[in-house]
Amino acid sequence: MILDNGVVRTMDPSLPTCAALAIAGASIAGGVGTHENALPTPERVDLAGRCVLPGFSDSHVHFPTWALARSDVRLEGSASVAEALDRVARHSRRGTWIRGTGWRDAAWAEKPSRAALDAITGTAPAALWSKDYHSLWLNSAALALANGELELPGGVVERDDAGEPTGILREESAWRFRDRFVTVEESEWVDATREGIRIANARGVTAVHDKDGWLGAPSIFGRIHEREGLTLRVWQSLPADHVGELAELRLRSRLGDDFLRLGYLKTFMDGTLGSQTALMLDGSGVRITSGEQLAEIIRAGAAAGWPVSVHAIGDLANREALDAFEATKEIWQSLGLRHRIEHAQCLAPEDIARFAAIGVACSVQFMHAPSDRDLAERFWGDRLDGAYAFRSLWDSGAVVANGSDAPVEELDPLAGIRAGVLRTLDDRPAWRPEEALTIEQALQATTVNPAWLAGDERRRGRLLPGFLADLVVLDRDPVTTPLEQLGEISVVATMVGGRWVHNPPPWD
Repeated sequence: MILDNGVVRTMDPSLPTCAALAIAGASIAGGVGTHENALPTPERVDLAGRCVLPGFSDSHVHFPTWALARSDVRLEGSASVAEALDRVARHSRRGTWIRGTGWRDAAWAEKPSRAALDAITGTAPAALWSKDYHSLWLNSAALALANGELELPGGVVERDDAGEPTGILREESAWRFRDRFVTVEESEWVDATREGIRIANARGVTAVHDKDGWLGAPSIFGRIHEREGLTLRVWQSLPADHVGELAELRLRSRLGDDFLRLGYLKTFMDGTLGSQTALMLDGSGVRITSGEQLAEIIRAGAAAGWPVSVHAIGDLANREALDAFEATKEIWQSLGLRHRIEHAQCLAPEDIARFAAIGVACSVQFMHAPSDRDLAERFWGDRLDGAYAFRSLWDSGAVVANGSDAPVEELDPLAGIRAGVLRTLDDRPAWRPEEALTIEQALQATTVNPAWLAGDERRRGRLLPGFLADLVVLDRDPVTTPLEQLGEISVVATMVGGRWVHNPPPWD
């Protein structure tokens, strides 16, 4: 197959653009001038001026959770408890549980409570996740299931003046409750994930770094892979507290095939900005994993052949994570392990250069900057110099990979790229525009760098001979599109492994 009469952006500095691309089987064969004669009766696809890029990779997504949440009550943008409850009341419920996601109460006059939720849910158990998935709003029927066993190290149970639970659980308490009580059948997970893959392909996504290893995502993806084959390449996380079991079973990173592969260990240093549990240098927040504990995880991971991914939001959490990676560097550096800090949302300015110096990548989410700007101004107003500092990290030499953190934000790589470049996604001026990236940098963070993090930089992330034919066709070239028109770019088609998985040609 030959794609020609358009702009092909290879994402390789030695040959940034070409007018055509030849594909043989699952791989890229090269340019027409060199390889046309080697292809038997090639099929020609007229791009008609469209732009071809490497397929988008999402370096941080809770994919099955995002896919399932698409059918839950959506509470994003609710301005009050009353508005959130109205949405719950109007939602068509399926199954035993009332599930929802997306509330954010920082600006609400009234705080969420089980009593308010009881008034509209009755005896049906209800569990509503906050936008950041670090706080869980329960009604009395749901709380009764826990039989008072809610207190955990690294967890928060909010209580009223009488000492009774208000219905809000945070961090480990919220996650433990979910794991024990909010049950979802595997068939529901599989069906939702299958539809999610279709949507992701339609948005130009060809690969993801999934964070849902805790709920059995390898099995969910595996079911789809066995039955009809995946059209999305999955680099799968597993919980770091399973490293001992993985070592005993001799399971190592990169085990799998081209579509589903075990990737890295995931753990948490702290909470989030939205739930006010980010671990900060001022002493606030929740410490989930200490620096010493992280260092032990890194050592155990290195011994078993696993890179480590650690969630760190607050400036103290990031510093302690960097300290742990630095203290263990002699152990893992020679093994070529590509460790990463997820989010890195608030950094002490003096810690920014440490990522590149130590060799730890930043897995960030460009969409979080415009989404979180009001909360950051409110709670971190005195430390914004190191907040969402994408350009400073890039200029320091750090590897910056972009993801969505869906379902916290929507899985929409074009919106994420736009957020990285414009630092806004609405009519407001750019927020901290000095931290904006160029369009070329934002594209690299969404194609080349995620492939590098997955150890696949010689086969994915660029459109070069021998690389897998994973690509997206856009209706125009984002590099030459005026900034004010970036939001008008759309995905025309998506190819994975030489096969069209969304909207095959011909196109109008």
